[in-house]
Amino acid sequence: MPYPQFDRCQLKILPLMDRVHDIRRDGIRIDPQGPRVPFSHPAIPELADAIVSAYRHSRAVVFICGAHVLRQGNAPLLIDLMERGVLSHLALNGAGAIHDFELAMIGQTCESVARYVREGQFGLWQETSRLNDAVNAGAKLGLGFGEAVGKVIEEELFPYRDTSVLAAAYRLKVPVTIHVSIGQDILHEHPNFDGAATGQASYTDFLIFTETIRRLEGGAMLNIGSAVMGPEVYLKALAMARNVAHQNGEHIRHFMTAVFDLPELGTDLTHEAPKNDPRYYFRPFKTILVRTVADGGKSHYVQGDHKQTVPALYDAILERL
Repeated sequence: MPYPQFDRCQLKILPLMDRVHDIRRDGIRIDPQGPRVPFSHPAIPELADAIVSAYRHSRAVVFICGAHVLRQGNAPLLIDLMERGVLSHLALNGAGAIHDFELAMIGQTCESVARYVREGQFGLWQETSRLNDAVNAGAKLGLGFGEAVGKVIEEELFPYRDTSVLAAAYRLKVPVTIHVSIGQDILHEHPNFDGAATGQASYTDFLIFTETIRRLEGGAMLNIGSAVMGPEVYLKALAMARNVAHQNGEHIRHFMTAVFDLPELGTDLTHEAPKNDPRYYFRPFKTILVRTVADGGKSHYVQGDHKQTVPALYDAILERL
């Protein structure tokens, strides 16, 4: 028996010019050569060594980033690492794609949820829904979500595309994959959202991501500010990659992982917390720091603000290049 469904045609969708933006591109952008907020951590040099070694041996260097990594202005650093050939794969969630798209299009992004949800306007902005059109068209061509959006930003010459990781990835032919959970992003409110197309494009990106993980032996995988998407997508991709490697008499065991985030995890990061401990339910801890490196890998936890930790790692990588 079919259940009633919400009619999206009833929605009132306003132009982006009517939205108050919390973030402006020029106010957050971190210059690769610019000043830094001082930050040090004993894991940073070791991570930089592992990343540069992986790069020189053509092994995978994967960054999985939450949307706040871009909102803190790190896009120019990620783009520079892609241009140098160091960063071989960047994975984002749907919110990361939205912020990248809006910043490239109008140089601004981010709205007050508290303000706009009260009047039922949160997420309902006309120009942002163009991202749905890009994904719908890209899915018909067999493209992944990230490539489809990067193609539009680059080919339509968005005015601020120089700091778009999706446009840079499309231009450089570096995979930037988008891993979407339907219902979580403002794009899914819009009448032009096609769940089948988004599912297809995001699943294409998952398979692209998994293929990269096949090259993780001797490589490095960093989860930066993603509490759910990053560890869950990585876990399934690693299981698939190891399945095939095992059949071929190979292994994917010796690699380095890291989690960059804010929670206090304690001093023992080699054993997962018990189930009666809230830290057990912080997926990056048990999945990335413990379980997936238990048979030969090594992991680090770097606690700190992304506008400090990511530039510190970037600088350490460049020193070794």
